Amino acid sequence: MLDFVFAVDDSVTWHMMNLLKNKSHYSFLKFLGPKQISNIQNYGAGIYYNTLVPFHGRMIKYGVIGTKFLIEDLLHWKTLYVAGRLQKPVKILTQNENGKLQAALVSNLKSAVTAAFLMLPESFCEEDLYMQIAGLSYSGDFRMIIGEDGLKVQNIVKPNVPHFQKLYANILQDCPQVVYKHQLGRLEIDKSPEGQFTQLMALPRTLQQKITALVDPPGKNRDVEEILLQVAHDPDCGLVVRQGISGIVRSSSLVQSAKTILTAGA
Repeated sequence: MLDFVFAVDDSVTWHMMNLLKNKSHYSFLKFLGPKQISNIQNYGAGIYYNTLVPFHGRMIKYGVIGTKFLIEDLLHWKTLYVAGRLQKPVKILTQNENGKLQAALVSNLKSAVTAAFLMLPESFCEEDLYMQIAGLSYSGDFRMIIGEDGLKVQNIVKPNVPHFQKLYANILQDCPQVVYKHQLGRLEIDKSPEGQFTQLMALPRTLQQKITALVDPPGKNRDVEEILLQVAHDPDCGLVVRQGISGIVRSSSLVQSAKTILTAGA
């Protein structure tokens, strides 16, 4: 199934126009009107999906997300729902001149690399990196336990390694913390506490907050920098980062799955 995502500046107007043209794409929620559909869209991951839409002899689904909400997710991993999708190779069909959105797209890729570095050993191959990146948005997603293909990440990465390479080439080339040993086909990163602290400080805000909540006992109220320095010295630093990511994904996937039930069907 083809999966489209439309980033729009005015969700109410977009749904109003789409209801006039493609009313059959919507579930019973079409009777609530564009404003209520937009309100439902803003829950959870901030995206509204029309699913099982017939299009030129095949089925598609398409999601609608506000540009402002998308930029927030890309920069801060508020839900890591659409941001997670955009950490994998996608085809951008058209894009207006939005400098903030373009910068946020690049920031999201850099954050994905940083998080993956923290969860990888000192030396690894390129495919290991892309497996970690592709798996970020599935960490903590209950659908991977009760329904989704357990090999989904592997099936995404293995046929698309050249596309991942193209997507991340400039970021890896410009990253001072990684050394690519071409002869061995391996990458090496700085796993010292100092190196890990630098990476932790570069993580998106929501993930830093999740890590802080995991590590800091209630009532201590230490600042984020102090807590992240402690995590940087922890042998289980990568595990703590993974738990933080799982906390973000778990919350958004539950709400988004409930919305999918409401929006499914014509």
